[in-house]
Amino acid sequence: MTLLNHHAEGSASAPPLLLGPSLGTSYALWDAVAPELSISHRVVRWDLPGHGGSAAGLIEAGATVADLAGLVLALADSLGIERFAYAGVSLGGAVGLHLAVRHPERLSSLAVICSSAHFNGSRPWEERAARVRREGLAGLAENADARWFAGDFTVPRLVRDHRDADPEAYAACCDALAAFDLRDRLAEVAVPTLLVAGREDPATPPAHLREIADAVPRATLVELPGASHLAPAQCPEAVLTALRAHLGPGAPRGMAVRREVLGDAHVDRAQARQTPFTARFQDFISRYAWGEIWTDPTLSRRERSMITLTALVAHGHHDELAMHVRAARRGGLTPQEIGAVLLQTAVYCGVPAANSAFATAQRVLAEEDGTS
Repeated sequence: MTLLNHHAEGSASAPPLLLGPSLGTSYALWDAVAPELSISHRVVRWDLPGHGGSAAGLIEAGATVADLAGLVLALADSLGIERFAYAGVSLGGAVGLHLAVRHPERLSSLAVICSSAHFNGSRPWEERAARVRREGLAGLAENADARWFAGDFTVPRLVRDHRDADPEAYAACCDALAAFDLRDRLAEVAVPTLLVAGREDPATPPAHLREIADAVPRATLVELPGASHLAPAQCPEAVLTALRAHLGPGAPRGMAVRREVLGDAHVDRAQARQTPFTARFQDFISRYAWGEIWTDPTLSRRERSMITLTALVAHGHHDELAMHVRAARRGGLTPQEIGAVLLQTAVYCGVPAANSAFATAQRVLAEEDGTS
């Protein structure tokens, strides 16, 4: 059987991660990201039919995303990979969504980057497929930079790959995009899911990723300022940071604990405010503080809440104190127990520190009582 052309890197014993490309590109789309991910994962990136090194005959007119997903599963099977993490851009992201809905037993996690659960209806893709079958790809390749990148940024190899793709295979991929619409199945996605949107993306604007985030349970959405459609090429550090947080060993459990302790509303606000500048810090918090420290069973969460309140009083971190008073109440501490902890701080942290802490806690507890 002819397989998709692919490139593997990283230890064969590491957790597998498959990376899918966007229409018109090759696996070179991941050149600035994959080597870093291969430090911790067995990374396999693949080419679409008729793109890069993949045979054009792997796809025919009227193809569907399901056909492409089948080729990806055949590749994984040939490599002895039963279950894998998956990340894909645009059409590659659509393949990931299909796998998550139709073959959930094969995925451990999903990252959908600059993609959609639909691609603005069938007509634009039917028209593009007809144009490519009639004229070839030279005309589209001339405008690739405007569709793919923000500002004056470009990646000559990707533009060349676009120009060199097989027109019939490219058109068949357009057929697949024309027929793709998984909006009514998104709630079925059960694996940990990361969504990455480029704020400057004209092809799949952030609203498309927000639509997925609203429907997929527990999905995490990251929007990248300055990024257009091919975010892994234009903003590799930001994409890499988001993927590391998503794929890291402590991150999924850490994010779950963070939500359990602090509440969904707080974590959602923190995620919405995340930028490329703060992304590594958010990754650190999820992996280390929540994924390793708060998950250590040596101390109960009640005990950790008491210790945290004391430390925040000692250092005068009143905003964080308010947040953790709410967390303590969520974790079962009574107002009387919180008061006893703050009274203890008066002895060892000082009366002025405890006085400010009591004022903060009293305000928070009054707000909590008012909304209960």
